[in-house]
Amino acid sequence: MKIFSIILSVIAIALITFNITQINFDAPFGDESIVTLITIVVLLCALVLLLILNTSKRIEEKFKKQKQTL
Repeated sequence: MKIFSIILSVIAIALITFNITQINFDAPFGDESIVTLITIVVLLCALVLLLILNTSKRIEEKFKKQKQTL
């Protein structure tokens, strides 16, 4: 699961980087650029969700270790 999360994070960061290069800075809210901006926001949300998933897995592992020591 950890490797899968890392791979998805790298893909999301690569797509964000690519989409930033596709923005027309003369008209950032134009027809083509608005789709790019929406895609960037969606990819940032995906990254946040992956970070939350990683954090919850770490907490779960610590809880299991603590429970085993009792």
